[in-house]
Amino acid sequence: MTDRANGRGEGNRPRRVLVTGGAGFIGSHVAEGYLARGDEVWIVDDLSSGRRENIPDGATFHEMSIGDPALADLCHDVRFDLVNHHAAQIDVRISVADPARDARINIMGLLNLLEAARRSGTRRVVYVSSGGVVYGEPHERPTPEIYPKRPLSPYGVSKLAGEFYLNYYREVHGMDYVALRYSNVYGPRQDPHGEAGVVAIFCNRLLSGEEIHIFGDGEQTRDYVFVKDVVQANLRVSEMSLPETGTLDDRAFNVATGRGTSVNRLADLLEAASGRRTARSFRAARKGELRHSMLDTTRLSARGWSPRYSLKDGLRETFEYIAAHTAAAT
Repeated sequence: MTDRANGRGEGNRPRRVLVTGGAGFIGSHVAEGYLARGDEVWIVDDLSSGRRENIPDGATFHEMSIGDPALADLCHDVRFDLVNHHAAQIDVRISVADPARDARINIMGLLNLLEAARRSGTRRVVYVSSGGVVYGEPHERPTPEIYPKRPLSPYGVSKLAGEFYLNYYREVHGMDYVALRYSNVYGPRQDPHGEAGVVAIFCNRLLSGEEIHIFGDGEQTRDYVFVKDVVQANLRVSEMSLPETGTLDDRAFNVATGRGTSVNRLADLLEAASGRRTARSFRAARKGELRHSMLDTTRLSARGWSPRYSLKDGLRETFEYIAAHTAAAT
């Protein structure tokens, strides 16, 4: 078994953690989680979608892309114990329109990071995969980690390829890793990008009184998980013991709630959370997007993690955050 349970670096010093994409929505929350645990945290982000104001106090920030050759120098100088990889191209629609761009960031950028980590002796990599896309349109819902992988977009292909590359680095180079297959993450600091970005989009339209646009009939479902629950999943897998051998799926854990919510129901819940109502319009469904997605979290629950936030409570906290920041900006 591989043991990282003490969460300390060599000589009992604080663990050195690199969070890529740490100025982004999820990555910044995860970086805060490591800092609160007593780790030393470095952030790499090119600010293409992340924001400087998201960077938590106490973290050391380097503005660079994950494809930058200078990343190897940073890894060599610091000697990270743990790398948490959140930097990515996350939009399914962009991947469909420009598969090469998606691959440059999600595959070539990952390889640049892994080579730098391998040469500098990094112990473990936490890799963010996507349970919302690697399984394709699954017939089994909630979908377990062992379900066949049938990604239907270049984004899904690149995320799954990342897991295979990591498994290669483990088998051949002995680099320890764990993959987290997220469902649709929402919460404070969220930008209106990706499928879970619908929460931020709806919040902004409720605040402005604008019409909500729904693509398709609105009965498509997603598994929405609150970002603070996602942080706790990252912290748990960063330290837990894992088998030395096994299949790709033995190193992967779904991070979700196990419940599907339709877009129409999501709009209803946000109206209730905000105390506001607005008109809705229905538009043509978008190509490349799944009809239904809901993930089984039994494996991670057996390791002591489970979501603590209900969708109602998470949406209320998210709306209050967006409303407060909108008011401050105006």
